Amino acid sequence: MSSQNKELKNLLVINSSARNRNAKSRNLAETLIGHWQKIQLNTKIQHRELGNQSIPHITEEWISAAFKPIENRTQDELNALKKSDEYIKELKDADIIVVATPMYNWSIPSSLKAYIDQIVRINETWKYNPDNIQNPYIGLLTNKKVVLLLTRGSQGYEKGGYNEHIDFQTDYLKRVFHVIGIDEIYVITLDGAANNQEEYNKNITIAHQETIELIKSISS
Repeated sequence: MSSQNKELKNLLVINSSARNRNAKSRNLAETLIGHWQKIQLNTKIQHRELGNQSIPHITEEWISAAFKPIENRTQDELNALKKSDEYIKELKDADIIVVATPMYNWSIPSSLKAYIDQIVRINETWKYNPDNIQNPYIGLLTNKKVVLLLTRGSQGYEKGGYNEHIDFQTDYLKRVFHVIGIDEIYVITLDGAANNQEEYNKNITIAHQETIELIKSISS
């Protein structure tokens, strides 16, 4: 899409690193945003900060409320879902969702997991299909794209790599977004932050170039 296109694009950028400075996943997100704005001028960018914010965990009251019709919820139950409603509205409004996250202990930060628990909500982002017991989830967030910007201190997490078996980050996030209806998912990884600096600098260059190329392909 050229910068002359007048169609407004809504970009939701979700950061989950606990670090503000020197966060590799944040740097990747900033690269994406910077180049996106050069290509697609007519863009609204919404930021959702998870890493240094308190993301509420689901509670018994939350669960009770989520499975009730809205007209049957008490005021306390409505309040319990308030943050969930806010997060879900951002997702529904977005055309493209960018999730920038490091790998912590071979998985995702706890803040991102708490966020996922808030957004994977029956009759809001998915509904149940009793006629297909093998695949009963019908995603409700369609016509969207997801970009996963994943950073890991070690390496070897790629398909067939020596650490693939302990990567509980990549496939989990892909599956979550698939369940809520998003199948167009792109993944960019930056590995090896804890290893040889020269090699890691090469990986940074590659990841940033992949990010730029991805922007060109999905901005149309």
